[in-house]
Amino acid sequence: MEWIYFAGILGAVLLVSQQLLRRANARADETARELEEFRTEERRFFRFLHGLGEAFSADLQRGELHRLIVAGAAEVLEAHGGSLYTVDRSGTLLVSGFISKGCPPLVEVPDYVLQQASTTPVALESYLRLHGIRRGEGILGTVWETRQPQLLASCDEDPRLGKLRDTAARTESVMVTPMVYHDQVLGVLALANGPMGAPFSKSDFEVFKAISEQAAFALYTSLVYSEAGEKKRLDNDIQTARDIQAILLPAGPPEIEGFDLAGTTLPARHVSGDYYDYLRVDPDRTGIVIADVSGKGVPASLIMAMCRSVLRSHAVGNSSAADVLRKVNRQLYPDIKEDMFISMAYVVVHHPTRSVTLARAGHDAPLLYSHRDRSITRINPPGMAIGIDSGDVFDRVLTDFSVNLESEDCLILYTDGMTEAADANGLEFGLARTIQSIQANARGGAGEIIRHLTGDLRDFIASTPQYDDVTLVAIRKK
Repeated sequence: MEWIYFAGILGAVLLVSQQLLRRANARADETARELEEFRTEERRFFRFLHGLGEAFSADLQRGELHRLIVAGAAEVLEAHGGSLYTVDRSGTLLVSGFISKGCPPLVEVPDYVLQQASTTPVALESYLRLHGIRRGEGILGTVWETRQPQLLASCDEDPRLGKLRDTAARTESVMVTPMVYHDQVLGVLALANGPMGAPFSKSDFEVFKAISEQAAFALYTSLVYSEAGEKKRLDNDIQTARDIQAILLPAGPPEIEGFDLAGTTLPARHVSGDYYDYLRVDPDRTGIVIADVSGKGVPASLIMAMCRSVLRSHAVGNSSAADVLRKVNRQLYPDIKEDMFISMAYVVVHHPTRSVTLARAGHDAPLLYSHRDRSITRINPPGMAIGIDSGDVFDRVLTDFSVNLESEDCLILYTDGMTEAADANGLEFGLARTIQSIQANARGGAGEIIRHLTGDLRDFIASTPQYDDVTLVAIRKK
């Protein structure tokens, strides 16, 4: 009977061995499956990274990059859908960058929108595309505010997703993470699965966070490229504006018998709010103008261009400098903002008599150099800047002022950028240095006065950035 006992023992051992072998084979198969799943996921992840790299070798639009990030993340983690929201320029809202068709809404949607969406799906798409999310609002706003990724295994776990429970957009599993680069939150990335998909695991969540880190870097790089492109376009636009403004400035002074003229402008930026011009009033008269628009840069240059056009339209045939400025003020006043104005000095030279008439609209008082005793006098007739008063007060205070120029006398017009230019210690060039430079070089003529004034100014301020535009005009009687 012992052989029967041992046969039974041997049978049991064989049976257990077979079961253990089957389990070992099953575990081996499971391990192989897990290994293959890992390798598949790894291949998808590297395809995602490769796709991001390829994106920057082409002229990729930002919206296409958003789509690529969401689609790539969804492919790696086999999600039903996803969405990407970015922080807007104001830094106060998350705005939709891309929402895939398989992604349920991750924000609270009004009932009327859900009702419309049951028959018109585009209603929900429009709402999500246009709806901005504030900090702390819903799951997306919370992740933005706290900078903490969140994994929700079921809509039952979060009341913010509860409204979707009985709709076609039911969500069973959600992963949301902030997209952070250099301690800056650029946006929020989310993936979601519906009831037909497996809930996201903790392993999926770790992969998702790794994807977000790479996507944040890509998004940051895209922003840098975009800003560099915008700066380049802006630089091109400013250069175009500068070229146009150079065309508006006179190429050189006109020939006036008995007079020597010269002028220049040195913009503090690419474009200037200063302005000077020579105008043909009639066969016997020439107008000479200098102006300074409050402010600097592009806004001031636009006002300057408008002022030039208006002045030219009123100067033709009008021998009164004051009357021209009155008309310019009345036309420009309605279009000038309250915090802007234009100071201007306008001179009319009568060729036959060699007389000079000046009207000063709040501009720095021109300087009259007397050849006889090398003295300099400030010519300061009354007047107020253009754009401050609609006309009643302006017209009353502005008058024509006759300037008596003898042979080799010179009238110098300038903007306050000349006298207020400062060196590295904050010391201004000032009126005294301006007068000294004029006195030292007046005998050389109008061109020499302008050349030495600008040279002395550059030597004084040296490498200190120029704060304001500088414009000079010299009118010398031969």
